[in-house]
Amino acid sequence: MSGFNLLHLVTKSQPVALKSCALPSGICRKKKTWPVTFTQEELKKRLTPMQYHVTQEKGTESAFTGEYAHSKDKGTYNCIVCGAPLFTSDKKFDSGSGWPSFFDLIKEDSIALTDDFSYGVHRVETSCSQCGAHLGHLFDDGPRPTGKRYCINSASLGFQPKEATVTAEASEEASASGSKTEL
Repeated sequence: MSGFNLLHLVTKSQPVALKSCALPSGICRKKKTWPVTFTQEELKKRLTPMQYHVTQEKGTESAFTGEYAHSKDKGTYNCIVCGAPLFTSDKKFDSGSGWPSFFDLIKEDSIALTDDFSYGVHRVETSCSQCGAHLGHLFDDGPRPTGKRYCINSASLGFQPKEATVTAEASEEASASGSKTEL
């Protein structure tokens, strides 16, 4: 029997089961509304064409071309649409995939997960839990301790360097204390 005939026989006689969302709880979250919303016109003005394509049309940038694919800078990665903090640089790793990869989130509920069966393959789509912007996908082949790989498009991310974060916090503390000094 040829390989084609054998494959045809196997696939015809056995039903193909679609795997449910790969969340630890076995529950797939699917949101229709988001806490933060923007008009499409506003987003088209504010975002680059690639950022708009990725975040609003569920597009993907080409591998190894994104701004943060090889970045080693220390800081926080935010949603480019609403600014919600998503990942820190200490959770970023080089997966060899060509997209920024992270093994953990800042907060567990900062990303919404949805089943994605596009291209005939099951994947878990990641979206910002605040505005619904498409970020990328989640895979279960990441490093320890989580075993997760959040494969995220650079175009969906903004970056705040650690120095800027420390300076902003110091500025806030100075404002809160009244910025008075004793002589």
